[in-house]
Amino acid sequence: MKFTILRFESIGSTNTEAANQAKQGANEGLCVVARQQTAGRGRHGRVWISAKDAGLFFSIVLRPKIETRFLPLVTFIATIAVFDVLKEIYNLEPDIKWANDVHIKNKKICGILAEMIETKRDLAIVVGIGVNLKSTNFPPELNAIATSIQEETGKNVNAEELLENLTEKISFYYEIFTSAGGAEKIRYEWTKRSSYAFGKNVRVMLENETIFGETRGLEENGALRVETKAGEVKTIQAGDVEMLRKI
Repeated sequence: MKFTILRFESIGSTNTEAANQAKQGANEGLCVVARQQTAGRGRHGRVWISAKDAGLFFSIVLRPKIETRFLPLVTFIATIAVFDVLKEIYNLEPDIKWANDVHIKNKKICGILAEMIETKRDLAIVVGIGVNLKSTNFPPELNAIATSIQEETGKNVNAEELLENLTEKISFYYEIFTSAGGAEKIRYEWTKRSSYAFGKNVRVMLENETIFGETRGLEENGALRVETKAGEVKTIQAGDVEMLRKI
């Protein structure tokens, strides 16, 4: 994939800008990067802390020619790419929390937000990625649940090098994803890297109910299977999944 980088010193949201560019006909591979976001957001409209130079904030426009049912797996491509870069370049031991977070020692270091955009050309997907570079700007309530590359390695991070490494990995896995049998391959790569794939004791908070159980792998579209104590396997398409300690 060929990337075109569009840079901003400060912006409301890289996802919003990328979505607007997609609607205007931007080609696949447009990458919106900002040193700061003033209205960064995560899933369910949550605020994403985006202080200047405290993280790498970018969004990519994709136009995958795949079966619609496999579109949710685009998020997995990004999490796999982040996992690999953190492990290979920074010698960290990451974990992928279903479905869109990357953790270090059970603390969030990266969040991903994928949004589908209807355009005149075709359906586009905007994938927003936020990687914490340093923790100095975290509000107190985040210190216990979030971390950064600087905090984990004791070294300053070159954001441009990180961007280059991540886009290279995303391109690599995106080519796999859009090739024959790509969805199955991406699920396999995700499962290898995530402790949440099998046997994780979790609580799943949905809009109208809370489910407790153990994870039992993925559906074809990346949905999480959770087996309750009653032996019923629930399919989780979307929800907040939290690890629980086994008693």
